[in-house]
Amino acid sequence: MKIVDVVILGGGTGGYVAAIRASQLGLKVALIEKAKLGGTCLHAGCIPSKALLRSAEVYHTLKNAGNFGVTSGEVGFDFAKVMERKNSVVNQLHKGIQQLMKSGDIAVVEGHGTILKPVDEENPVRIEVAVDDPASGTEVVAAKYGIIATGSRPKSLAGLVVDGRQVITSDEALQLEVLPQSMIIIGGGVIGIEWASLLADFGVEVTVLEYADRIIPTEDVDISKEMLRLMKKRRIKAVTGAKVLVETLEKTADGVFISAEVKGRIVTYTAEQVLVSVGRSAVTEGFGIEETNAVVEKGFIQVNEFYQTNDPHFYAIGDVIGGLQLAHVASHEGITAAEHLAGQKRPIMNADLVPKCIYSRPECANVGLTEEAAIAKGHQVECGKFFFRAIGKALVYGD
Repeated sequence: MKIVDVVILGGGTGGYVAAIRASQLGLKVALIEKAKLGGTCLHAGCIPSKALLRSAEVYHTLKNAGNFGVTSGEVGFDFAKVMERKNSVVNQLHKGIQQLMKSGDIAVVEGHGTILKPVDEENPVRIEVAVDDPASGTEVVAAKYGIIATGSRPKSLAGLVVDGRQVITSDEALQLEVLPQSMIIIGGGVIGIEWASLLADFGVEVTVLEYADRIIPTEDVDISKEMLRLMKKRRIKAVTGAKVLVETLEKTADGVFISAEVKGRIVTYTAEQVLVSVGRSAVTEGFGIEETNAVVEKGFIQVNEFYQTNDPHFYAIGDVIGGLQLAHVASHEGITAAEHLAGQKRPIMNADLVPKCIYSRPECANVGLTEEAAIAKGHQVECGKFFFRAIGKALVYGD
């Protein structure tokens, strides 16, 4: 049995940052990860998707080089090399995290961790790790404190089965070997809009079906309207107020048919593939959380302002607690949890001041409350607007 001061379940952005901070504070740390260090952000989210977006942006820029007085021959792209570059970026960062773990003398235990019932008052946190090699058996890690950082997985709509071929999530989209000619994206939130942008730049015919009355409904209304206008200008078809009827899904050798109710009419859409982008579900099952006193409500682990659960020996951070499911937020939560269990306290994070960005073309960023949210909180609001066509740098860059 390995005994440490703190054991972290999950090596994603929140988990490995918490491990580094705990190590810096002089604690002995073990980090359990069943897949690869870096988690969703590095391997199936932020980093690979932004690498693809960058390739799409470069391709778009080259195609429009003539507008800048730059002449070139015929412009094309090699999607296999695009994916190869994406993988190279991910692998380089993965190696960097591995080195950080070694530098911090953090014990990385590879395998699926399951929380066990406490048997020792001094080290009440016990996690059994099942390794990939059956001959190696299992290993138990004991600690005074545990941090749950199990992350999230892509959601689907009830009754809509993701087959990984014709109906996919962002996980499968990041592993595409060949671009489809056309794609239906169910969900016009942050992830859906980023995928719509990069696919359209690569020449894919894109249709976005969004249930709400506007795309990126968490953004300011004016931003949603402008993004919709610019998407239509790029020939991306975005349909709002679309209730997808999953029972109408029909898969053929040529593509996928699915209908949606839009303004009282039933409209059928067809494409080679369907990308389901309706959010992410917290991973709260399959690792023995019931052996703790932590409370799970509405699919998320409940925590206090220091990310401590109802069980004082367990903390939880990142997507598994809901809130803002962002990598930099998970990192901050990990640091706060590590400092709190080490006896330190840092200022409580104000979620209203967290910066957020959508890496589409054009990009969209915000910090603070939207106009709508500010009014709902009783604030008096004044809005200012300034057009890009009056900004020198925007004109220089062709925006």
